[in-house]
Amino acid sequence: MKRNIIIIVLLLIAAGAVVYNQAGDDIQAVFMQEKPLPTETGAKAGLLAPTFTLKGMDDKSYSGGGARDKALLVNFWASWCEPCKQEAPELDKLAAEYADKLEIFGVNVSKYDNAKKARQFVQDFNLQYPILLDTKGEVFEELYKGQVFPTNVLIDRNGVIQEIILGAPDPKDLRKKVAKLIN
Repeated sequence: MKRNIIIIVLLLIAAGAVVYNQAGDDIQAVFMQEKPLPTETGAKAGLLAPTFTLKGMDDKSYSGGGARDKALLVNFWASWCEPCKQEAPELDKLAAEYADKLEIFGVNVSKYDNAKKARQFVQDFNLQYPILLDTKGEVFEELYKGQVFPTNVLIDRNGVIQEIILGAPDPKDLRKKVAKLIN
């Protein structure tokens, strides 16, 4: 009899431990926090995007870096760059299609370009998103360690770089990356 009581008690304890463990997993899942934001800034996926302010062709000032209402795609380009010409229409489509969730800043690295040709580029492609001028190349070279045109930097709403794309991506791939960025 005593032996049966001990077995029953042990079984109840074991069953309670299993139930507690399962509930514990559920409780932990409910209270799990998202991955903490990085504290380091740099031109690398997983780090906070370097902050910058540049003047646009429309004479307004635009800032990048830090938390914002929308995700941000920063496109560094030059008017003589053939891949930049190929991707410009797709960037303009993305800017219009995702205007409520995504900002696109086209950054003409004027240090390596000609202002007249850059303006003609914007006019030729009828670009509707803000075009900023990095006249000394400081944002491109120093902050984002840029080396090729185009370079696209995908930054989430928290100001964290999710990806840096060197060269012009396939339009379908870019769309997939943008969809992932804004969701």
